[in-house]
Amino acid sequence: MTTVLSMRQIEKRFGVVKALDGVHFELEEGEIHALLGVNGAGKSTLIKILSGVYAKDSGVIEIAGQAVELGSPAAAIAQGIASVQQHPELVNDFTGVENIFLGEEAAKPGLGGRINRRSMRLSAQKLLKRFPIEIDLDRRVGEMPAVDREIVAVLHALRRDDIRILILDEPTSTLTEREKASLFQLMRTLKSAGIAIIYITHRLEEVFEIADRFTVFRGGRNVATFTARAAREEGISIPELMLDEKTGDIFPPRAGDAGGEVMMEVSGLEKKGLFADVNFTLRRGEILGIFGLVGSGVDELSKALFGVIRPDAGEIRIRGEAAKLRDPHDALKRGIFLVPGDRRTEGLTLSKDVVFNTVLAHLGKASFLGGLLRFGHNRKAAEDLARRVALQPPKLDRPVSAFSGGNQQKIVIAKGLYRDAQIYISSSRPSASISALVPRFTR
Repeated sequence: MTTVLSMRQIEKRFGVVKALDGVHFELEEGEIHALLGVNGAGKSTLIKILSGVYAKDSGVIEIAGQAVELGSPAAAIAQGIASVQQHPELVNDFTGVENIFLGEEAAKPGLGGRINRRSMRLSAQKLLKRFPIEIDLDRRVGEMPAVDREIVAVLHALRRDDIRILILDEPTSTLTEREKASLFQLMRTLKSAGIAIIYITHRLEEVFEIADRFTVFRGGRNVATFTARAAREEGISIPELMLDEKTGDIFPPRAGDAGGEVMMEVSGLEKKGLFADVNFTLRRGEILGIFGLVGSGVDELSKALFGVIRPDAGEIRIRGEAAKLRDPHDALKRGIFLVPGDRRTEGLTLSKDVVFNTVLAHLGKASFLGGLLRFGHNRKAAEDLARRVALQPPKLDRPVSAFSGGNQQKIVIAKGLYRDAQIYISSSRPSASISALVPRFTR
């Protein structure tokens, strides 16, 4: 097959942190290539260099055999590289057609240009003819299901005829299994049209379902590349490649409920229409998984355990004492911290920096008696926590919107550590590696 992208000896530093260390990466025409690694492994940095957001410090990038410099997002697009972010920025009140051609509505550029709706519609029809997919592009995006919004974002990225490399950053993170199947159908259509796809995901089971090859990043280097077929036949463990350790050594088996102090007991918990008769026990040092399909009530249960939703019946006991969690403040005082599924809207203030977000969950600790913030104390605490969670890059004055999704999640966890929380509730969807991470689970 034809190599459409070659990246050799790519290096990138952020101060003393070496985010990429001599990285090699190749992509073939019409290939779906999964990019894998734990948070901070270097995936996002590589993609931002390829998208023109970051400039590489050294190395060579070739597109179809020609060396190129990608100094800006516009330069990347001119080279046929388009990206769809994990949370696409769409205008909910606009239709699918209007979102696809956002910024290119006028027949002529400039203030005097008029919106050419006929041209937009014809171009949208041409796109759907080239990439057949069932979607109503006349519908407002705010009324669309998640998969249709993702498809609109993909079509927006492909609105130019010369796009040959498409980057998809965790596109299935908010999709149901049925919606994921629709997106994979589109990806296979793009593949058959010769478009090469770089697919970033933390859902390892999807690698064998959709990818031709995968590359694993660890510590700023690409440590392995396999075809999905070879990895399956050879019994390759992707989590162990990502961690460079045997998962059994990191998370050894536990013998049932034996172990530490009971931290939380839930009995008969019910919220009408959402969940009913929920019972479990959580012990110190234990990871307990609670699984369910989208709409099963799992997300609502996590919010009930954090005081956002008040249950209609049942009891929550924290260290043996009955706890009435009237709001999140009550939960925080009890040592409970929620890492929400949607960190952008529920976990972070995106426009503020790392220090602000880290101390936000405990303003009493972050302030003097008069209410003035303890700037020196807060910065030192944020620096310590940034090291503990391995924030990459450790730039505390950056708005958190400038960090990768995995590093944003680290900042959310740092908030809980600053709060000295003892019980962490993480609302997320399971992946194939869950058995390596969760010793015990309930459904």
